[in-house]
Amino acid sequence: MFDTPRPEQRPKPPKPASRVGKVSPWAYFKLFKRDILSAQPARLYRAWMAEFRTPFFRSYMCNDPALVDLVLKERPMDFPKSERVRTGLKPLLGESIFISNGDLWRHQRRIIDPAFEGGRLRSIFPAMWDSGVAAVERLRPLADGRPVEVESHASHVAMDVIFRTLFSVPIENEIASAAFATFREHQQEQPVANLLALLPLPKWFPRLHSRRTKRTAATIRGLIGQLIHARAGQIAAKTAPDDLATKIMTTPDPETGKCFDVEEMIDQVAIFFLAGHETSAAALAWALYLLATHPEWQDRVAAEALVTYEPDKIYFSTLHKLRDARAVFREAMRLYPPVPMFVREAACPEHFRGRDIARGSQVILSPWHLHRHERIWDRPDDFDPGRFDTPNGRNGLRTAYIPFSAGARVCPGSAFAMAEGPLLLSMLVRAFRFEPVEGQVPVPVAHLTVRARDGIQLRLTPREQIIPEGTTEA
Repeated sequence: MFDTPRPEQRPKPPKPASRVGKVSPWAYFKLFKRDILSAQPARLYRAWMAEFRTPFFRSYMCNDPALVDLVLKERPMDFPKSERVRTGLKPLLGESIFISNGDLWRHQRRIIDPAFEGGRLRSIFPAMWDSGVAAVERLRPLADGRPVEVESHASHVAMDVIFRTLFSVPIENEIASAAFATFREHQQEQPVANLLALLPLPKWFPRLHSRRTKRTAATIRGLIGQLIHARAGQIAAKTAPDDLATKIMTTPDPETGKCFDVEEMIDQVAIFFLAGHETSAAALAWALYLLATHPEWQDRVAAEALVTYEPDKIYFSTLHKLRDARAVFREAMRLYPPVPMFVREAACPEHFRGRDIARGSQVILSPWHLHRHERIWDRPDDFDPGRFDTPNGRNGLRTAYIPFSAGARVCPGSAFAMAEGPLLLSMLVRAFRFEPVEGQVPVPVAHLTVRARDGIQLRLTPREQIIPEGTTEA
């Protein structure tokens, strides 16, 4: 039904140029601050392990699937989150589950996990659907063939999903709108690229952050605090809606009997903003760009949506029928994993691939390089959602695909994201045709998540609601 170009005919998705030659630690830090991805040498796309030395510590990037499994699945507690990453994120995230370790992390996980288990996804699905409907309506006036910067719209709908599923309010809510605007300002400060995090300072030494980082983080946390105090009052009055915030705030730790207090809850909601919103927005924007440059797959996703559900209603049970949308979203996260690198710290001496790894060394797992590894994937830089139906793709999915991490510290919202992403993608492509803007090729850059340096420009036009010839009703 659909004409599929041969591999050599497909346009290559944009990929940042790799660093050429060796550089000093100071030069590397400047490159890293500008963009994590282009600061790395090209050899990492073939290496099983690589070592990076500084005067203060050593880092080891591990692309060997066996080492990735060791760190994430077999012995995750021996490789806690790195203090160097925690330093940059603490002004906003406090001690959230994303950067905590040890007993505190276990306590947080015991409370948060139940909010995403079992039938909870079904109960919050209508809020996701409402966010998609609102996004389509916002885009209708812009669907006249003019260039539209879609990253900002992907951010808007992803944050809308967060507010609707967490607090049962749309992003148009005054507090939600202010938090969204301030969060975008906070991102621009690149808080994870903190120079003092590179120095071997004692834990009691104060970590310095820019005034803008501290100001925006404090504003966001204050706005979240308003929502949480209001929700605490509703819970006490037994008038709280049955959403994620209520579930998390009323779930006691089964071992201690304690619930999150207000400050702890602020920490956790802050990470939902970061991990739940930012990562979903990045993946959705890249998926739309990939479909715009691969119209044969865009037509497949649109046809699937047209025959699977009506534009005014979709049932939760319909989600599993969005196979093409799911494959596209999965492939978009392979090529553009929202979080490009996970940084752990060796809690004890290790021996990796014939090398001694000292206690305190940084152990880096890079979804960006693992997902494009030339020894693991066929045509690793090509966009091919159909690869997951091949032996190579299935093997890669099992051994070298970690957009949500893996093991004990896998993202608790991974199922949430894999419902949200394909759903929103399907709804948008059902309503509009997306086309690239001539001469506008987005350049991927990464600070904490993989975004486009100058945004992603696409042309939108209304899609005719006609079932393509040769398809049948679902």
